[in-house]
Amino acid sequence: MTRFSQRVSDLGYAAGWRLVRRVPQGLADAAFTLGADFAVRRRGAGVVQLRRNLARVVPQAGPAELDELTRRAMRSYARYWEETFRLPAMDLDVVRQRFSITGVENIEAALAEGNGAVIVLPHMGNWDIAGVWLVGYAGSFTTVVERLRPESVYRRFVEYRESLGFEILPASGGTGSFRLLLQRLRENKLVCLVGDRDLSGSGVPVTFFGERTRMPAGAARLAVSTGAALLPVGSWFTEDGWSARVHPRIRVTARAEIPAAVQATADIFAGDIAAHPADWHMLQKFWTADLGESEPEPAEEAAAG
Repeated sequence: MTRFSQRVSDLGYAAGWRLVRRVPQGLADAAFTLGADFAVRRRGAGVVQLRRNLARVVPQAGPAELDELTRRAMRSYARYWEETFRLPAMDLDVVRQRFSITGVENIEAALAEGNGAVIVLPHMGNWDIAGVWLVGYAGSFTTVVERLRPESVYRRFVEYRESLGFEILPASGGTGSFRLLLQRLRENKLVCLVGDRDLSGSGVPVTFFGERTRMPAGAARLAVSTGAALLPVGSWFTEDGWSARVHPRIRVTARAEIPAAVQATADIFAGDIAAHPADWHMLQKFWTADLGESEPEPAEEAAAG
């Protein structure tokens, strides 16, 4: 990314947070929907890849149904960004009232044990809204975010999420960030991680919707290291709000069990995504076949490595 394009990116995000919240809700809804539909008609690389990804999720869909699903998925993605820009000015108590969640007893059971919980989510629905609910429930939680470029955009996202009550660590923080996550769990607190897309290239091989890919092992590693509960969560949009489900704990007690725990997480993600495919915001290459990699080694060999 050139210095000029970085500057344009920074100005774009700044304008989003400054201007979108001031536009009447109905007008903002219409503008973001129009933008999503325009992107679908333009068929840029992200939209084309989204359609390819959704074809794996709904393999029985014909071309017309897949086109409609892609349109709804882009509208869902646009809604996420509209809410991102409006959220700092929204009444967070009202947001929490419009957020429906099941499986909270799984978080309660984890905290009762005293080892904290690692909540792991896919890129689905609005995870910031889920975070707002979690802050209201638990007071705060710790999460890790990708170090975006330019640095000014990364700082804007950190400030945005910290304003909502999240504790933010950089994904590039290395062992320092991992140690702090361990500390938070040993303090019986909550850690939230996005767990479907492997950004490091060193994730655990899994089968996902019948094809091979890799998913990050960080959440399972934290659970093994601390005894914390590993809790997968799915989130999606509803017509007038948001919904989420906290799934039962995935038991992982030894390093050798990490690949199986990541596969179990992938299976749960697949169930939620299959039920709400339009709300899975994956516009990047995701499966091994699309990434042009060699077939990932079996999970057992990955664990040994």
